[in-house]
Amino acid sequence: MSKARPLFPATLLALALATPWSAWADRVYTDAQLHYVNFVQETDGMEALFRAMDEGNIHDVAIMGLGVAKKWEESAPKEPRYYMGDEAPVYYYSATDALLADAILERPAAQQARLHPFISGFNPTDMNAVNHIRLMLDMHPGLWKGIGEILTRHDDLTALTKGETARANHPALMKVYQLAAEENLPVILHSNITSKRERAPIYLEELVEALEQNPETTFIWAHAGTSAEIHRYQERVEGLQGIVSNLLAEHDNLYIDLSWTVLEPYLIADGKPDEGWLALVSAYPERFMIGSDLVGRFDNLASNIQSFDAFLDALPEDVADRVARTNMLALLPE
Repeated sequence: MSKARPLFPATLLALALATPWSAWADRVYTDAQLHYVNFVQETDGMEALFRAMDEGNIHDVAIMGLGVAKKWEESAPKEPRYYMGDEAPVYYYSATDALLADAILERPAAQQARLHPFISGFNPTDMNAVNHIRLMLDMHPGLWKGIGEILTRHDDLTALTKGETARANHPALMKVYQLAAEENLPVILHSNITSKRERAPIYLEELVEALEQNPETTFIWAHAGTSAEIHRYQERVEGLQGIVSNLLAEHDNLYIDLSWTVLEPYLIADGKPDEGWLALVSAYPERFMIGSDLVGRFDNLASNIQSFDAFLDALPEDVADRVARTNMLALLPE
């Protein structure tokens, strides 16, 4: 028999959403994207996670496993620890959801209420992927609060993932998006806007098609379509702010996760908050959220989340609180 997760009380969520930042002794955060395991499905564990959360004043976390695992090939001189550790491929790993569920359900109810798990252990090119999600929902009723991070266009990770290339508008994912809408589950989607060497947004239409064909599905666009590899080759995606602005204006079901690669060089440019991004976030105060995007290791969680403070401090106080804390919570099912 599966163990049911205590639901986050609606009254507490309402209080959290209604309480302005100034009412708290310090800024309180919600981490909108944290992976409980790394690319070899290892983790520092729940005790380390909660210590890091408390140190960083992070009350809530949208937490997920990692849908792929790195292969350790016989010929490798040492075990790889990261997906780019060597030339070996990665493969889809569905047990990541079971590992996460078991870890959460072993915690006290008060700690469980701070963790909002997402289902990620499925192949996004498999027409049966939706069945894995249904299985997880049936095994742990009330536990899951979202789907993702779904890994589609992702530079070298895509190249190392053998088989059919995942993309935001793949027919298998269209079925996943439909189920997400039916179950009121937000979807965190990683879909790079371009490749390492192409400056034009060559993959943007894949995202747009997913948005247009699934207007009832809530999409959280991970890292606004950027990545470290894109920045390594071309520093920044030119015109990203305008692209994000147009997408938000045209698609009410789109939200933006600012984790990993968006803080610099976009939100903070030349050492100070960027006026254009400040204006954009202020124009859509309910559509942005911050996260750490850490993978299995939590020592840097507090410093990672608090690195957003320079940008948040330049926003109106109520907007900063939404971005730092309540926007992600507002998207989660009760």
